[in-house]
Amino acid sequence: MPAPIGVFDSGYGGLTILKELKKQLPTYDYIYLGDNARAPYGTRSFDTVYQYTLEAVNWFFAQGCDLVVLACNTASAKALRNIQQIDLPKLAPGKRVLGVIRPSAEVLGNFSHTQKVGIMGTQGTIQSDSYTIELAKFFPALKVFQQACPMWVPLIENGEYDHPGADYFVQQYLDALFKQSADIDAILLACTHYPLLEAKIRSFLPPGVKLVEQGAIVAESLSKYLVAHPEIDQKCSKNGQLAFFTTDEPLSFEKQASLFFGQKIEAKHTDLA
Repeated sequence: MPAPIGVFDSGYGGLTILKELKKQLPTYDYIYLGDNARAPYGTRSFDTVYQYTLEAVNWFFAQGCDLVVLACNTASAKALRNIQQIDLPKLAPGKRVLGVIRPSAEVLGNFSHTQKVGIMGTQGTIQSDSYTIELAKFFPALKVFQQACPMWVPLIENGEYDHPGADYFVQQYLDALFKQSADIDAILLACTHYPLLEAKIRSFLPPGVKLVEQGAIVAESLSKYLVAHPEIDQKCSKNGQLAFFTTDEPLSFEKQASLFFGQKIEAKHTDLA
């Protein structure tokens, strides 16, 4: 029986991906799950993120989902490979789990003329070196400079992303990135929370530097994937419906989630562990 596409994030950021998925693939059904009770993932160990993400993937499978998108860079960096290579063959060989890192790496080099790009993400994403590894496959000549931004997600999730207090931390991390190379001309926001800081980030960027968000890139990649894999596409239900779940308190989730998703939503509580 066809089922929705699962979209997972540690918190709210994946809603920026879901928003683009809904825009580009509006006929599909989606279930969104935010593990807000255990967020953020960015500072947690590889083993912990892997365990939490696997629990979420199993939850989606229990809902009937045959395709799950990890709309979280940290989960994609720390858990996706193990889940794809070790767990899926044993648990559900006919199901698929995709991430956000590879689709972004496949196109990032196209945004740069200097062949020097910046990656801004959580500590977990940066420490994993996943982007450097993936980008080397598609753009061997590209030079990659990375900067962890540990204060950005807390600012965003506490509603401070458009307040003057965020200026210091936005400028601090951008300065640190450009100290590595003044020739960076494209920056990937390698955390799905960061689009809410877009206006702030742009105000501190040097002229001519492109700011690359992941939502549209991931949505386009998924669209191509479904065309290339009709056996998966036919397992996806297409009624244009959305459902939202959180491991935390639904009313708080609904208030914050509307900022990321751009419209009012209704959420339900669920447990993973």
